[in-house]
Amino acid sequence: MKIHRNIKIAAGSILGIFLILFTVLVVHIVTAKPKVYDNATLQISRIDFKEPIDSLKAKEIHRNMKSIAGVKNPKVYIDKNVMVYYHDIKITNSEQVFNQLMAKGNYKAERLIIPVNIASKQVCPVMDEDSFKYKFSRGIKSIFN
Repeated sequence: MKIHRNIKIAAGSILGIFLILFTVLVVHIVTAKPKVYDNATLQISRIDFKEPIDSLKAKEIHRNMKSIAGVKNPKVYIDKNVMVYYHDIKITNSEQVFNQLMAKGNYKAERLIIPVNIASKQVCPVMDEDSFKYKFSRGIKSIFN
């Protein structure tokens, strides 16, 4: 008899914890507001280098990128031979930045161009719109909106 009582208490506790956590999740989904950014003219771009980059070359690339008008926060990833940067689309575009960088140095590189089907998605390209998480959160949002 004592074993059945302990099992009931454990099951009730687990169920109670699940219901509390589920309620917290639903409240979070309902009350979460999308972030509004005032930097609507910033765009992120990437350049892939076909040659290995050492720290000296990375500093040179970084210095050259900082001298291009409209480029903000260039970051060179030495281990991946990649550079990611933001640029103001009112001032320049990624093709102009790439051409100016290539004119400043002799680099073997190409710019990353996103396929049209990914660029036209309304959600993050990494998020799967057929996943349970996406459908669950959209369902909860539609119930309370």
